[in-house]
Amino acid sequence: MKKYVLIVAGGKGLRMGADLPKQFIPLKDKPLLMHTLNVFYSWDATVELLLVLPESHQAYWRMLCAELNFTVPHRVVTGGETRFHSVLNGLKEIHEPGLIAVHDGVRPFVTPEIISACFAEAATSGAAIPVVPLVDSIRKREGENSFPVDRNSYCAVQTPQVFVSALLHSAYKQPYVDTFTDDASVVEAAGGRICLVEGNRENIKITTATDLLYAKMLLDI
Repeated sequence: MKKYVLIVAGGKGLRMGADLPKQFIPLKDKPLLMHTLNVFYSWDATVELLLVLPESHQAYWRMLCAELNFTVPHRVVTGGETRFHSVLNGLKEIHEPGLIAVHDGVRPFVTPEIISACFAEAATSGAAIPVVPLVDSIRKREGENSFPVDRNSYCAVQTPQVFVSALLHSAYKQPYVDTFTDDASVVEAAGGRICLVEGNRENIKITTATDLLYAKMLLDI
C-alpha cells in the first residue's frame, strides 16, 4: 500500500520568542525541519513526503536546501489559514489510494518503531495515533474552582497520525470548526474510530525555548 507523509510546518515561532520561524531554527548542522524530513526518509525511502509551508516561507526553504545540499525528495505544498486548511491543501495533492500520515514539522524525534507501529495499525483499523501517559497530576477548571481528575483516564497525543486515505479525504470534506485540534478530531467528527498506539516521550513538539534546549540535549546523546 502506498505511503504518504504530510509534514505540516506553518509555525511563526511566537512562543519560541525568536524572529526565525521555529521550524527553521538550527539544530546542530541543519534546520529543525530537515531533521524531521530525514526521520521519515531514513525510515522508508519510498514514502512520498509532502511538506506544507506558508507561501512566504518557501523561498527561504529553497535557499536552505540549496545551501545545505539537502536532497531528501519531497514536494512543497502551500499552507492555509489554519492547520486544518494546511492539511486540506496537502490532501488535494494526493490522488492515489494508500495510507496518509500527518506529522508536525517540529517533532523531529519520533522513532522509526513508532512510525511503523502507526502505519501498521492504520492498515488494519483505518486510523492510528501515538499517545503517551500523563505523568503530572491534573486538575479540571470550572469557573473559579478546580478539582483533581484521574490522570490514568487521559493521555497526551502526538503525531504522526496515520489514516487510510479514503477515510481522511472524506473527513476533510467537513466545514472547519475550531474544535478540530488535530486530524484525529476531524476524523472522529466524521464518524471515524481512532486506535491508540504507544508513542515515545522524546517525540516532543518543539514550541518553546525550553523545548529547544531539550532537543539539543537529545541530539548530543
